[in-house]
Amino acid sequence: MAMPNRTTVTWLTGKIPPALVDLLRADVLDSVAEMVQEIQAHVPEYAPPDDDKFARGLRRGVEMALRRYVELLDQHVGHTGPAAVRDGDGIDWRVVYHAAGANEMREGRSLDALHAAIRLCARVANRRLRTFAERHAMPPNAVAWLAEAIFDNVDDVARAATDGYAQAQEAEAGELDRRRRRLLDLFIADPPPSASALANAAAAAGWRLPRRLAAVAVAGPIAQPPVMSPEILAAFDHTRPCLIVPDPKGLAQVRALENGLSSYHAAVGPAVSPVDAGKSLRWARLALDLSAKGLIPHQPIIWCGDHLAALAVFQDQALLATLTERRLAPLAHLREDKRELLADTLLAWLKFNMNANEVAAHLHVHPQTVRHRLRQLAQLFGNQIRDPDLRFELEIALRAERARNIRRARTAAS
Repeated sequence: MAMPNRTTVTWLTGKIPPALVDLLRADVLDSVAEMVQEIQAHVPEYAPPDDDKFARGLRRGVEMALRRYVELLDQHVGHTGPAAVRDGDGIDWRVVYHAAGANEMREGRSLDALHAAIRLCARVANRRLRTFAERHAMPPNAVAWLAEAIFDNVDDVARAATDGYAQAQEAEAGELDRRRRRLLDLFIADPPPSASALANAAAAAGWRLPRRLAAVAVAGPIAQPPVMSPEILAAFDHTRPCLIVPDPKGLAQVRALENGLSSYHAAVGPAVSPVDAGKSLRWARLALDLSAKGLIPHQPIIWCGDHLAALAVFQDQALLATLTERRLAPLAHLREDKRELLADTLLAWLKFNMNANEVAAHLHVHPQTVRHRLRQLAQLFGNQIRDPDLRFELEIALRAERARNIRRARTAAS
């Protein structure tokens, strides 16, 4: 094709003659092999593979980037060149590079390799543009526009790849979160899951299954969930928020719990095997309930291992109420203030091994006052306060009664 005489071309309009664009298009599309070779020589991730499919995909990506550049040229002169926007399958260039970015993420690579390949293509394109411009005596303003179009194209292609990478990353994170939540739900399911089911679910969630773990119950609702260590499975949006914590006695996990839950009221269940996580959670929730009732000390984080006896004794509330009613029947006819006074004295007497002086110090009264109350109690309870077996039941009943009095006082105060 004969080139137009340069003297008859009005370059100052900013337009490149269509005939010259046709030549440039052919030169651009002819550079595919050179660009692929440069990429495979300088980007290790894209070195010549044994996989023909990978090689075809790389060539396709380069071709699409070049066709995108050709599209810019055609828009400049006001017409569309062949296959300017889509590949042989009719797929838009944006879709191709969006998919390329997503594939990088799924292959476990960063975008560095893909961006390096795109920059190499731009370098080859600029080198060929300079050669083409010298051959055809193109003026600087036209060369500058074409070079700018190269970098615009690079930006567009890189942006499409970045968007694809980010979207795939977000989708995978969402899927991973869903798998972690399914794993947590499986841990606390009733009936409990099999060991193999837990192992499969943990593998799917990318979560290392430990030998021992603990469930944590958190008093809800929680408006602003805390950020926890990734080793901890969390369901703060659950009706009854809970966590699954591997190696709960490890220093790192203890600190993670104390830091993450410092503004909340929580109970850490006993360490158990993974298939017994539901039991650990049940005990943790019981500890929260007992703490609210005053049956165990109220602390920001309750460690169930420190209160196993209380958990064992107080887990059946109906039975506890029956026991309390039966063992404290001798006090039932007294005025409320008198009943509470004698109950506190009797509990302290049992707690301090029947030592009146220690009871007096604990209650901040004179020892003689304690002895007077003890004589009253002996008249009310008879020999049962001396029976070791009955004393055990009596102490349980007195602790439950004391918790009831504390709750009642809190309710009255509020």
